[in-house]
This record gives sequence, C-alpha cells and structure tokens, in this order.
Amino acid sequence: MRTAVLDGTTLETLLSAAVAAPSIHNTQPWRFRLDPPTLTLAIRAATHRGLRHTDPTGRALHLSVGCAVLNLRIAVEHFGWTPVTRLLPHPDEPELLATVRLADTTRPTTTHPALYDSVWRRHSSRLPFAERPLPTPLLTELTEAAHTEGAVLHHLPAAQGDTVLRLTREAEHRNTTDPDRAAESRRWLTGLDTGTGLGMPPEALGPQDFLDHIPMRDFSAHRHPNTLPARPFEKRPSIAVLTTTHDRRTDWLRAGQALERVLLTATAHSVRASLLHQALEWPDLRECLMVPVGPHTCHPQMVLRLGYGPEGPATPRSGHTLHLREDA
Repeated sequence: MRTAVLDGTTLETLLSAAVAAPSIHNTQPWRFRLDPPTLTLAIRAATHRGLRHTDPTGRALHLSVGCAVLNLRIAVEHFGWTPVTRLLPHPDEPELLATVRLADTTRPTTTHPALYDSVWRRHSSRLPFAERPLPTPLLTELTEAAHTEGAVLHHLPAAQGDTVLRLTREAEHRNTTDPDRAAESRRWLTGLDTGTGLGMPPEALGPQDFLDHIPMRDFSAHRHPNTLPARPFEKRPSIAVLTTTHDRRTDWLRAGQALERVLLTATAHSVRASLLHQALEWPDLRECLMVPVGPHTCHPQMVLRLGYGPEGPATPRSGHTLHLREDA
C-alpha cells in the first residue's frame, strides 16, 4: 500500500490545479482548508465573490466550484492518491461545498495523463472557430465524459442550435440593458472595483460576431466597435447543452465536474470551447432550454460552443487561499 506523504510542493500543485478551473466572470469563488491528520481538503464557497444579480441562487457559483473539484481530483490521482470526494458533507455548513480526502491506494491511476496535462492548458476561447465539424467519435467521447460525472451532454442539430443562440442573444440583450446586471458585469471586467484583482481583463474578451449570430458576453455592457472589435464567426457553430436530471445543489456541483471533464477532454483533442451562460441567468429563458429525454425533462446547466481555432489569451488566476484547521 502506498503511504501518502503530502509535502508543501505537492500541496501547492494540487491547489494550483484546482484554481485553474473556469468560473463565472472569472470570480474564482472558492477557498480551501486542509485538515492535515486526515489529509482532507475542504472547498468552501467564497460568497463575497458571488454575483448577486447575475447568479442570485448561486447555481453558477456551485458549477464553478464543481469544476475546481474535478481538477483537484485529477491532480490527486496524478500524484498517486485516490480522491475520496463528498459533496455538501455537512448540511449545517452551507458554505462547505465539498471535501476531497487523499486516500492511500494500491490501484493504478484511472485518469488519462492527457487530462492532467489539459488542466494547465485549458481555457475558454472567445475567438471565431473554423468551419470544420467535430468528428463523431470525438462527440461520443465528450458525451461519455459528461456521463462519467452524472450529467448528459446533448449535441444539438443545426436548427436546435439556432434556437439556443436566439435565446442567448435575447439574454445578452437583457443583461446589457438591465442596470444592475450591467454594472455588476462591468465591475468584473478588470476586477479592480471588487478589490480582488480577478475578473476579465480586456485582452481576454476577444471580438464580437459582427452579424451577432453568436452572442459573446459583453462585459463592458455596451457594444461598441472601439471596445469590442467585430469579426465574422463560424456560420454553423457546434452547440451542446449540458443537463442534469434534477436541479439541486448537488446536481449543480456534479454538473460543474461534468463540465470540466468535457472541457479537459476537448482540450486534449485541441478543441476549443466558449461557455454561453447568458440564457441560463434568466428563469424564463432557462426554461426554454429544458431538454426532454423520454418521459423526463432535463435541467440545463451550461451551453457550450465547441470548435477548432485559436486558443486565445488566458484569464488571470489569483493566489489561492489555504487555511489549516485551527485544531490541527
């Protein structure tokens, strides 16, 4: 049996892998605490980084933390432990979203090395993609990646994809004309007003589709050529919707892990991704994205645009915050 020894360098790498995950508005709404005797990392919500207007229920915050949990699990396996994960382990501590214990193992790692490598290379691309469809075997692999984490990835035919883009355009229009949401978005454009140094730097925003067929989020909340230059995007984007059977906090966390596994798998195949979350931020538009599966209706958690193209600039990551248990 392997004896787990967690040194400072390995711990630093594990946390760096976790915070490399995507998060809504690049808020990075997580913080970590290590319990040394049990080698357990607790992931808590950094609620002060939440988006009160854009994400009032905290669903996107949970997805973001779920992405970080998946990255942490992959890194833990990379270093030879088994990650024992619990979601919402203590109902009386609502900000404690997950724990990951580093358990000894005699099993070989089950994570493909390419996924660990993708943790460091993955980031969203807001640039135009090539008019090149994704091959069917790859679409199947992405679907299986979501299924591994308890979610379903629906690759939409062109007509349904157009409907999703229409709803996204409507949501983006609402976001830019709603004073509270527009102000909240602008505050996270550079992160300076939030005092965090996080947020979306202008160089990471990329252009807008000059035909407005693919509505990328405008963090400045006012479309202007001098702010967001216009370029033509692909005419037939590959659109997918990630769904879960239920819509509870645990489902949001699972959806985040599924989303990140899909993104890492895509990265391993040099496929880029944009996250089109706008329609999910309005209850009536999100309801229009509900996907019927047999007698049930699945709850949409994320809209993805996938394709081949330039990776674009990366968004900054903060220095992660780690606490030790005071009684440790």
